[in-house]
Formats: sequence, C-alpha cells, structure tokens
Amino acid sequence: MRNIVFVIAWLWASVLGAAELEDRQMFHGEDGVTLRVLSSTDTDIFAPILEGFIARNPSVSLDYAVAGSADIVTLIAECGDCFDVVISSAMDLQLKLANDGLARRLDGLAQGGSQWRQSVFGFTLEPATVVLNRAAFEGRALPTTRQALIEALRADPEHFRGRLGTYDVRLSGLGYLFATQDARASETFWRLMEVFGNLDARLYCCSGDMIDDLASGELFVAYNVLGSYASTRPETLDKVTIITPQDFATTMMRTALVLESTAIGDEAEALVAYLTSGAWAAQDRPGFPLPSIGQAEVPGLNVVSLDPGLLVYLDRLKRALFLEAWSSALLR
Repeated sequence: MRNIVFVIAWLWASVLGAAELEDRQMFHGEDGVTLRVLSSTDTDIFAPILEGFIARNPSVSLDYAVAGSADIVTLIAECGDCFDVVISSAMDLQLKLANDGLARRLDGLAQGGSQWRQSVFGFTLEPATVVLNRAAFEGRALPTTRQALIEALRADPEHFRGRLGTYDVRLSGLGYLFATQDARASETFWRLMEVFGNLDARLYCCSGDMIDDLASGELFVAYNVLGSYASTRPETLDKVTIITPQDFATTMMRTALVLESTAIGDEAEALVAYLTSGAWAAQDRPGFPLPSIGQAEVPGLNVVSLDPGLLVYLDRLKRALFLEAWSSALLR
C-alpha cells in the first residue's frame, strides 16, 4: 500500500483568505499529475476509496482537502483554480455550483437519475439517522419514528434537557439540506424542533462532533446524523444505537463534480468515473460505512432528488424565512 503523507496544517490563508480547511492530506501515486480534491467527507472515511483509485491509476497523486459543506462554496468562490474535483454531501450546494457554470459536463459518464445535466454525479445514498446514547436509554423504549422521539422527550424532559444535539443549519450546508427536506416531508419536523428548543438542544457543525459527544455521554440524542459516520467508529458502536426513522428516512446522495477551470480534465473525470462505477464498494472492506447507490436497499428511504427543486431553499428570501422559523423553534 502506498504511503500516505500527512500534511495537516498547510498554510493556505494567504490564498484562501478567511476560509479554513479542516484537514489536508497527500495520497501519493507514482510520478505524474496531482489531482486536487476538495471534499466534505472526513479523510479517515474516504481514504480507502482514494487508495483504490490510485491503485487503478498509479500515475495520479491525490491532494485531498476537507472543509465543511458550506465552506466549500466559499473556498471555490475565493480560489476556484485551487481545486479540480469537488465532493460534497450538500447536494443543493453542488447543484448551485453547476448551475452557476462552474462544473464541467462529463458526457462520457453514465446517465440516469443520479446525475444532473451530466455535471453533478451521485455515488452514495446515505440516510439521516437518529443516534442515541445507549446508557441514557437503558430500560426505555427506543424511539423509531419522529413522533415516538417527541413522546419520549416529553415524557421525561429533565432527563434529556441539555442532552440533545442537531446541526446548526445556519452554518452547516448538509444540516440545512436535511432540515429543509424534513420540513417539506412532514410537519412533525417543526414539532420536534420546538421540543428540542424547549429542552436546550445543542447545535453542531458536523456529525463527527455529535458522535463524539454521544460516546462520551455529553449527548443522549443526536438528530439527523449521517449514519455512515456513526458506523465507521468501532470504538463507539457499543455506546450508541443508530436508528433509521421508520416514518421516513431523509436520504442524500454524496455527489462529485469536476470544476470547469481544471487543467487536468482527463484525470478529474477518471476519479468521478471511479466513484460512480461503485467499484470501490465491491472491494473487501468489512464494515466500510459508505453504501454505493447500487448497494443502498434500506426500505422507506426518502431520497432527495438531484434536480432544480434543490435550489428553492437557496433563494435568499426562502432561506431567510426558513432560518427565521428554525431560529424561533430552536433558539431560546
């Protein structure tokens, strides 16, 4: 296996202004080109896929940078020439990048419902889940629907006060996508958010931080957590229970696009082709958490469509109205 050289604290501040990278690592192939990838997926989760790509394309090295899904848009606006491929769980923001003319058409890739205008390509299906601290629910019925969760919280509010977590949708692109799609699907979402607000819910930037606090006992319930992130941490699995809501499971596609500005389009397209082929999922990796689109067969998935409807809540007025309603429910 090729060496992975860790290059965590690269000083890009002079290039990218105030934008921040959470992590940056180099995956070395043989001498050749370096493909620059900007992604919202943590490196430790995505590393096996990157290594699999290099094994098939040994002349390509990968410079893999991680940022929050909302920060990705800022980074591209500040320095679009700094990256070649963008991978994100925030489907709506990816669609906006393409709609703004920043994504290259890849006509050689397969067509279907998991792509938009041959520019944005889905390659995983991942439901938002409710993750529970097991010890906090010892002797209690596990809530398998949103309504059941509401009833559990209302039945013993002091037990859960200050121990609930969810995304801060003002900061998290994925959190905003999940929240708007939940609200479109059911009014139960707003009732649940009001209960969370009344019980002093904590707000987070990302799934990983919520999972950390669940494992430590700081949180008892985390809502709309990516199940793939929870299941990839074997050291926490005995401390948490992952529930895919039975009423409906809001499910996003992790997507990839090639930036129009790239100077190495062939290599960039090869990476997207590898992702959409699902070949990485066929490799023998017990417990690997990211399900390819072809593998995801969970009943009741409410898959978010990759279509212009995603842009509705990115409209400034729509976004402002939604955040006002969300703040009224959550912030006390």
